[in-house]
Amino acid sequence: MSRYDKHSVKASHFGINPRMFSRNAITVVEKLQRQGYEAYIVGGCLRDLLLGKHPKDFDVATNARPDQIQAVFQRQCRLVGRRFRLAHIMFGRDVIEVATFRANHSDARSENQAKQSDEGMLLRDNVYGTIEQDAERRDFTVNALYYNPQDNTLRDYFNGIDDLKNGKLRLIGDPVTRYQEDPVRMLRSVRFMAKLDMFLEKPSEQPIRELAPLLKNIPPARLFDESLKLLQSGNGVKTYKLLRQYGLFEQLFPSLTPYFTEKEDSLAERMILTSLNSTDERIADKLRINPAFLFAAFFWYPLREKVDVLKNEGGLNNHDAYALAANEVLDQLCRSLAAPRRHTSVIRDIWMLQLQLLKRTGSHPARTMEHQKFRAAFDLLAMRAEVEGGETVELAKWWHEYQLSNQEQRRQLVQEQQKLHPAPKKKYYRRRKPKAAN
Repeated sequence: MSRYDKHSVKASHFGINPRMFSRNAITVVEKLQRQGYEAYIVGGCLRDLLLGKHPKDFDVATNARPDQIQAVFQRQCRLVGRRFRLAHIMFGRDVIEVATFRANHSDARSENQAKQSDEGMLLRDNVYGTIEQDAERRDFTVNALYYNPQDNTLRDYFNGIDDLKNGKLRLIGDPVTRYQEDPVRMLRSVRFMAKLDMFLEKPSEQPIRELAPLLKNIPPARLFDESLKLLQSGNGVKTYKLLRQYGLFEQLFPSLTPYFTEKEDSLAERMILTSLNSTDERIADKLRINPAFLFAAFFWYPLREKVDVLKNEGGLNNHDAYALAANEVLDQLCRSLAAPRRHTSVIRDIWMLQLQLLKRTGSHPARTMEHQKFRAAFDLLAMRAEVEGGETVELAKWWHEYQLSNQEQRRQLVQEQQKLHPAPKKKYYRRRKPKAAN
């Protein structure tokens, strides 16, 4: 009998039953079990159900190897990942992720199974083992939970249920080693603290600030994905403050660091909080969000500073200065977070439209409003007004009124602007008659 059997409890004691799980996840578990494999629903979905939340994803863990999983599900299965081999079981648009039980790296037989960098980071993690070994490889105790729908039991290997009750987030194993294996675990710690309203126990908390620079070893594309999970979870403000507290925000956004102040009240810092507040409110109201808008807001004041430098030192006009500054700022962003082009092009549009919003005469307002990204650009203008005050407030009010007005009212608004800012009169030069030839 396994030494962990004492940790198997009836899920009904916690109000959990098979009807609360994705039908597709149950199907995957049952099909693997019928083929003689162990299979469980695992991880975050159990944590969320125990907390009374609605899980977004349902993952499965099994002792079947990836090729064996593929043999069971055939065309329905797609194997993904090299560093961490996984099986995706497709049910139309619904994808159930299936992972094979992992073991410790000391059990690896070859470099194809496991590989670590000099800093201790896992470069390949395909050493397979038992469910007990898999539990030891999980990151947090609250994620080391396994559910068997066949007998409606929960396996809790590291007192994760008690930690959930106490609001405690605790790493399994030595925290320094676990953070070195995968530095993204430091970001996950912060995300779970904010999302689940939990505290990080002292031994898991203490090494973070010192180990934060290890995030530089993570591929920028992965850090971009992690940044979205952090900042677009509905707890962006709380997450941001925790990231700053542990010195992690500077690792994700190093080019914003020069704009941070001791009182945390610079224009850039106030804009970050304003945009995150807005994002949190939109998520709470179940409205659409766009990561491009968030980054356009984050980097607006660094952009403005570069524009001023280029105009003063390089003698560039407004449009050219904005275009060149945008290239520089986006290059810096992509070096740390590899934002896809579909996002950087939208960021650029939102920034360039700030120039167009200054033009309120003639046909400019009507043309500006027709732009696909006008609404996002106006939202940034409204946030700028909140942060800056002054003339930006008047500009934002004018555009707000213009949007709500009918055609005649819009014409009057434009005419008022033309009276306030008349176009300079064109100078006409009389053409000289050519002198008559002698």
